Amino acid sequence: MNESEKTLPPLTPGTLYLVATPIGNLEDMTFRAVRVLKECDVVAAEDTRRTGQLLKHFGLSKPMLSYFQFNEAKRSEEILDRLKRGEKVALVTDAGSPGISDPGERVVRAVREAGLRVESVPGPCALVAALTASGLPTDEFHFIGFLPHKSGQRRKQLEALKQFAGTLVLYESPYRIEKLLVELGEVFAERQVVLARELTKKFEEFLRGTPAELLEVTQKRSLKGEFVVMVRGVAED
Repeated sequence: MNESEKTLPPLTPGTLYLVATPIGNLEDMTFRAVRVLKECDVVAAEDTRRTGQLLKHFGLSKPMLSYFQFNEAKRSEEILDRLKRGEKVALVTDAGSPGISDPGERVVRAVREAGLRVESVPGPCALVAALTASGLPTDEFHFIGFLPHKSGQRRKQLEALKQFAGTLVLYESPYRIEKLLVELGEVFAERQVVLARELTKKFEEFLRGTPAELLEVTQKRSLKGEFVVMVRGVAED
């Protein structure tokens, strides 16, 4: 332990730490995040293999338990038991801030309802990184996350957002981005849309245009990486 670490307060026993991890660029890992991962008793990870690589990069080795969408209920109980015993649990997802379109919300709710402590260790978040650099209004926005997979449900949700005054923000995979642009063209034909991809990485890119213009781009180029899709609000048209 170096001198600066000696002056920092120790982690609090019985606390769930929500640790944000890089969305692409490992330099975005905060000093505090590394310290929490170093000093916690166990890491609850969405993907233990991926988190294992992250820990290895920072010279850390910790016990891990897998925590993902389909075992949230079971793992929430185990995490509660650990916290009640006074353990310090760090929860991480594959990338970004836990609970934002990623596992975490259910266990946080369970921990809060049990009267136990939750502490956020803030850091990278694709939503914030994309919106603040998009050039679209940031004073009011509506975050949707991922749309449903079924076309009817997707269309219904988009229609319900037509009159929203702020910027709309959602996530999409490279495999469904063309489908989404077609749907946006049917609902928001004249709106300005911004696509952000490969955020914080070497090939980070922001593309702007109407849904039809962007669809033309995606049909000419193979665009990889996860997307943050932003649509200008109705009041800004």
